[in-house]
Amino acid sequence: MKAHIKVYLLPVLFLICLQVSAQTIRNTNVKTTTKSVAKSNTQTNKKVQTFSKKVPSSKVTYKTKQKKVASVRNVPNKTKISYQGQNYYYANNRYYTQSRGSYIVIAPKVGFKIKTLPSNYVRVNYNTYNYYNAQGVFYVQTNNVYEVVDPEIGTLVYELPDDSEKVVIDGERYYEYANILYERVKVNDKRAYEVVGIIDME
Repeated sequence: MKAHIKVYLLPVLFLICLQVSAQTIRNTNVKTTTKSVAKSNTQTNKKVQTFSKKVPSSKVTYKTKQKKVASVRNVPNKTKISYQGQNYYYANNRYYTQSRGSYIVIAPKVGFKIKTLPSNYVRVNYNTYNYYNAQGVFYVQTNNVYEVVDPEIGTLVYELPDDSEKVVIDGERYYEYANILYERVKVNDKRAYEVVGIIDME
């Protein structure tokens, strides 16, 4: 009788061991799959690096070592802009300061105001902000004038002016125009440029 019980129990124990091993293998595979998906989601959700609005000019390295200074002897049909006790000049969406008989092209200062926008402006909407972007210069309408402003971080444009420059900050490459920093991104499979910071020139 005891011999029959031993013979019967051995196959049963063998089947139990097989079920436990199979369950262990299945659990191991489920854990491995979950880990792989989580890693994939992390890569997909990678965000564009942005700065806390202002970036010190000392941290910005231009790919072109010596930035070319554009100057002219005369600016036809110019408009004088008085700003914080100094005179500047505007014509054809360019801003100038005068020095030694020449007019030197400068990046517009936030707060400059003009009465009429250039004809080639583009409307740019971001959150609750409505901008007018004219060749890389951002304006908002205030009463009957258009005021130069810094765009909000995250604002997107689809073109940069031809004379925008490549810069490096902390080993990363960006684009700069009028002291505004951009990073190239893709939006709906289209190339775009996202505002990531503003260069602090002071």
